[in-house]
Amino acid sequence: MKYTAAADRLRSTGADSWAIYRRAKQMVADGIDVVEMAIGEPDVPTPDFIVEATVDALHRGRTDYAASLGEPNLRAALSARYTRTTGRPITDDQIACLPGTQTALYTVMRTIAGPGDEVILGDPMYATYGPVIAACGATPIPVPLRAERGFRIDPADIEAQITPATTTIFLNSPHNPTGAVLTAHDVRQIGELARNHDVWLVADEVYEELVFAGSTFVSPLADPDFADRTIVLNSLSKSHAAPGFRSGWCVGPAEFCERMRPLSEAFLFGSQPFIADATAVAVQAPSPVAAGMAQRFAARADRLVDALHGQTQLLVNRPAAGMFALVDVSSTSMNGLDYANDLLDNGGVAVMPGSSFGSTLGSWVRVCLTQDDPAFDTGVERIVAHAHANGAGA
Repeated sequence: MKYTAAADRLRSTGADSWAIYRRAKQMVADGIDVVEMAIGEPDVPTPDFIVEATVDALHRGRTDYAASLGEPNLRAALSARYTRTTGRPITDDQIACLPGTQTALYTVMRTIAGPGDEVILGDPMYATYGPVIAACGATPIPVPLRAERGFRIDPADIEAQITPATTTIFLNSPHNPTGAVLTAHDVRQIGELARNHDVWLVADEVYEELVFAGSTFVSPLADPDFADRTIVLNSLSKSHAAPGFRSGWCVGPAEFCERMRPLSEAFLFGSQPFIADATAVAVQAPSPVAAGMAQRFAARADRLVDALHGQTQLLVNRPAAGMFALVDVSSTSMNGLDYANDLLDNGGVAVMPGSSFGSTLGSWVRVCLTQDDPAFDTGVERIVAHAHANGAGA
């Protein structure tokens, strides 16, 4: 039977990235003692007021078809939020609401990147970015993120990769999997590159409210000099502990949103109105749970650093935000994939190999910071014991 070129392009992407996670889940289901530190889920339930707003909307019959770019009340709420946070007017027609950031990312990329186009982005990267770009027929152009620079993308490295085929510079700050946060100077330099080369600047900002003390989040959307080419993506998933709601959005130029509308209508035809109503309530103020999560994740990252640097030869890149920390496991003489499999089989801890996120993390693994404190500390103890058993003790 015949399949599309897009299906062929994606055939070898994505599945292997989650193999260890799936194996760990099966081991847990089989009754094997595993500390699951591979996938990041918020460590608190969705706030009651969001759940109550959803139920209220259902009781009010908010189950009809929705407006194609989002319900008016949600677009108005997001307009007010971004006007407040950016310090410049953001109007309703600059906002499109979609079922989760992943859907928003695909719809955005499908609108601005296609066959023959190139999209520059950092490596490592969240595991779905490459497949989304490839699904659109465009080519991802990875720029290595270097540990010595705190894994913040270097504007000079971006500039070196810009060609006539480049349509988009794609950013993720705060970054998954590294936890890096771009500085105001970084963002300004990258914005000037986008303007000087007349390309789009797209930023995934889902960890915006999970920034640790000592770091400051800066969005390119706040700079009016780049207003005609900046698109940001966000959702309720991380900030409001609501990943299952699949409530996301993008903010960009009004012309872009209107050009994206037919594509959105072709395969989505709107989101759920009852989810839109709950989201409109949620975004009216900063998340009531994000600050607490950020404090706990930062504290767990500190404990991971203290334990591994004090008792092993494993090296931790302390994150500045988000739900994860990277660990350099080269002292074990194993690459990240072999280490993750060995740690699962012989240490009882599931982590993600760095190679799931790109070519530059071959000797690293990603450790999730979202397990509760007792489980997290047990996992760290097991990582330390495993390091000693593999010649990487202090």
